[in-house]
Amino acid sequence: MTEPHRLAGDTDYPRDFLGYGETPPDPRWPNGARLALSCVLNYEEGGENTVLNGDAGSELYLHEVPGGAPVLGERNRTVESQFDYGARAGVWRVLRTFAEHRFPLTIYAVGRALELNPTVARAFAAAGHEVASHAWRWIDYHDTDEATERAEIARCVETIERLTGSRPVGWYTGRISPRTRRLVAEHGGFLYDSDAYDDDLPHYVTAAGKPHLVIPYTLDANDMKYAVPPGFSSPDGFERYLTDAFDTLLAEGRAGAPKMMSVGLHCRIVGRPGRAAALKRFLAHVARHPDVWVCRRADIARHWLATHPPIA
Repeated sequence: MTEPHRLAGDTDYPRDFLGYGETPPDPRWPNGARLALSCVLNYEEGGENTVLNGDAGSELYLHEVPGGAPVLGERNRTVESQFDYGARAGVWRVLRTFAEHRFPLTIYAVGRALELNPTVARAFAAAGHEVASHAWRWIDYHDTDEATERAEIARCVETIERLTGSRPVGWYTGRISPRTRRLVAEHGGFLYDSDAYDDDLPHYVTAAGKPHLVIPYTLDANDMKYAVPPGFSSPDGFERYLTDAFDTLLAEGRAGAPKMMSVGLHCRIVGRPGRAAALKRFLAHVARHPDVWVCRRADIARHWLATHPPIA
């Protein structure tokens, strides 16, 4: 279990800069795979900031024309319709693309978004994808009071289980509060959370007084970079970045140090036709490599917990 790194003078510092160091463990991926690839589809449409959800104004983040000032006190139908595209069209294009290769996904599902579209929740479950919790709302939880955040964790879990038939075992908020990981651990029932970006392998931390598995996520190999500067200006840049990251990690794995790679996707972003074409080309590249384990994050968690259990 990872402990806080100690500075000279034996002073505790609440960040770990060493990690696994020069000699990371061999993950011993199933069937001798040299790389574990986890693709994540964020389903957020309907959970964003809007007066329809009781918010003060409209969403500013991760749409086609980001920035500016929110429309306060009323709906911004231009922004809403961009999110609606993800739910109406983009999600189905992405699901078809993954079905073509029989590749599994982890869905980071916002509870409110699934509540508004039970049809897509059932489709995720029917396809065998993992539906993990992505908080009740797609908002910044930093200043949310503890009682509200605790209640919304429970509400998200209940909603996902009711709509998909399975309780979520993974958690990712994204815009976390200082209390998120502890509250998730206290709620219980999760194998892992992904609210970290600090490694190419899973690792343990202490949360609520117990060992807690973290499967790091990504903000670089992520289609969100289409919507934030500096980011991808074209699908070719997105495809090239994913392919270079994949090839680098696979080469490291073949040289004796296997890793994992995460890819972050959004229905309203990569679900657009021009971007979906780049995703399709990347997945075709992945499919040409038999020594890659394309898997769900829950699969990684179960493998890691069994193969590399926490040290008591």
